[in-house]
Amino acid sequence: MNYWLMKSEPDTFGINDLCNRPNQTEHWDGVRNYQARNMMRDDMKLGDQVFFYHSNCEEPGIVGIMEIAKEGYPDFSAFFPTDTHFDPKSDPEHPRWIMVDVKYVRTLSREIPLKELKGYEQLAELPLVRRGNRLSIMPVSKEQWDFILSLEAQRPD
Repeated sequence: MNYWLMKSEPDTFGINDLCNRPNQTEHWDGVRNYQARNMMRDDMKLGDQVFFYHSNCEEPGIVGIMEIAKEGYPDFSAFFPTDTHFDPKSDPEHPRWIMVDVKYVRTLSREIPLKELKGYEQLAELPLVRRGNRLSIMPVSKEQWDFILSLEAQRPD
């Protein structure tokens, strides 16, 4: 099993939006970075666990857990000129972009904010806390995953 972190702006699509979808499942579309695309296409597998991270908000942080419910397939939002994620160089015969389906697992008992995550030596290699990393999808090691989950029950200083 692999572990991941996926970012979304809560005003666009937050953990509550996922929770309220039919079967608490939704496609994760609109990723327009080749490195993130390659991870979705080549590395994400059915059942992989994913941290849901709220980004670009007052208090960015990990808010929940989801799992990969469907492995990578063409991101159809790239094919429609009226869609905000349209890409004229992508077409159904030669799709450029990939998406996966994610399923809600649970909301954390407390949000674990980025500023807290940055304070732990155990997470120094987590791409999220490294300077200059702007990817919306990133791998998380099993050790990092377990450590972050252990923080959920703790109260920050």
